Amino acid sequence: MPVTVWSAPVRYGEVDQQGVVFNSHYLLYSDETMTLFCRERNMLDVAERVHLVASTLQWRAPARWGDDLEVHAECVRIGTSSFTMTFDIRAGDRTCCEVETTYVLVDGGGRPTPLPDEVRVKLN
Repeated sequence: MPVTVWSAPVRYGEVDQQGVVFNSHYLLYSDETMTLFCRERNMLDVAERVHLVASTLQWRAPARWGDDLEVHAECVRIGTSSFTMTFDIRAGDRTCCEVETTYVLVDGGGRPTPLPDEVRVKLN
């Protein structure tokens, strides 16, 4: 499947006193993109059953109010019960932030459970 791309303009309320996007908003942008990724693959039921267990952010360039952002997402690793997504957050031709997030599929009791084969196929 192709890479998922979510886009939106940076809103005034997302910037800090330095005039750049406040750091926590990059996780929100990634979360919006993850929702779209799951929706495009008919996996919203899976999205309801995953827990975020780790996120790493690397800032490359500032995003500012009025910039149009694009977030490019893809699954880069599939484990037994977990998978890792990358989110490349761009303003125009510059990468502003790279996010890597690991999710774990859990059962009704919150315990890790193996990813079904049909989910593995949709993650690729």
